[in-house]
Amino acid sequence: MRIAIDIRRLYEFGLATYIRNVVRTFGRIDSVNEYYLVGSAARFEQLGELPANFHFLPLQHREASFANYMEMQRVINSHEVDLLHIPHTFWRPLFIHAPYVLTVHDLLDYMYRARTNNPVSRVTHAYMTRQVMRNASRIFAVSQFTKKDVARHFGVPAEKIEVVYNALDDSFLRGHATPEEQANIRGRYQLDAPFLLYAGRISPHKNVARIIEAFSALKGELAKGDAYPDLKLIIIGDEVSKNPDIRRAVIRSGMQHEVRFLGYVPIEVLRVFFDMAKVFVFPSLYEGFGLPPLEAMAHGTPVVAANTTALPEVVGQAAMMVNPENVFEISRALQRVLTDQGLREKMKAAGLEQAQRFRWDVSVGRMLEVYGQVVAERKKR
Repeated sequence: MRIAIDIRRLYEFGLATYIRNVVRTFGRIDSVNEYYLVGSAARFEQLGELPANFHFLPLQHREASFANYMEMQRVINSHEVDLLHIPHTFWRPLFIHAPYVLTVHDLLDYMYRARTNNPVSRVTHAYMTRQVMRNASRIFAVSQFTKKDVARHFGVPAEKIEVVYNALDDSFLRGHATPEEQANIRGRYQLDAPFLLYAGRISPHKNVARIIEAFSALKGELAKGDAYPDLKLIIIGDEVSKNPDIRRAVIRSGMQHEVRFLGYVPIEVLRVFFDMAKVFVFPSLYEGFGLPPLEAMAHGTPVVAANTTALPEVVGQAAMMVNPENVFEISRALQRVLTDQGLREKMKAAGLEQAQRFRWDVSVGRMLEVYGQVVAERKKR
């Protein structure tokens, strides 16, 4: 088969992780089929060295522009590929000769546009997205929850949607950070106290304001028993300045000296933070999958996570599950995990086992089987 993969959005952190792992895994497991990677030449180096059956098709126009969108289709048609895989949800129609499959990570963009666009744009976007979904030969959903969401919102037959789970980046499978690595991070970030950790996007659905409120309540409860008097909350993520409610939550809770925002950190640094954290807290209101809790588990860090959307599917029985809208339930769960050493040890062991259940070799192997089915169906027609 001649398979094209759209890598144009390698500039987006979460999506870049997905594309990078999918492409690299194909490079490890498949030396038979030909792969054509379509995107900006500046992004190709992010994928590392690939075998001889991988080919780069550079695009000249600016990413995310209409000219780039049209150029991508011209390039794909000129190379007569058998299949195109677009690893994200989109809404503009495709004019290509080959069948396409797409990956749906979540429906956040669709739901956001449904709330904020003017009526004409909203209806147009919904209609075009539905057509893209229905015209796809297959849809890869990253969880059972996302599969149900796609079927419900877009009327796509369930048999057309294949659940192919995400898995951990290789960076989180290299074992624990060494004492030297931890000492280096403590010095660089001036960390001299135990801490809770959140890592992920800073956006309303991530529920970070409630994490801060729960942390404030937790500090009050811990003070009664003189436990963890110097406990901090570390928040790693994108720009806090775009979400003023987060800063307001800090001030309202009186936690200005207890909460630290570190912004974005590289994966190599993040894995050390996972090793050092007492608890990883992730009470997100909406997740199509939810990779950060799994990353924390891979490093033996106990996890407190929301009991909604795809998170129960991902963390299984290995995390402490909470109602993400109940600040005091989050606080009580954190207190229990911090103070019950027996529970902590059980959660560490269960988390390590849970993380091993998600493997890129398995997921990408299933993608390859679906590619073959789609191409065979096309040839029959």
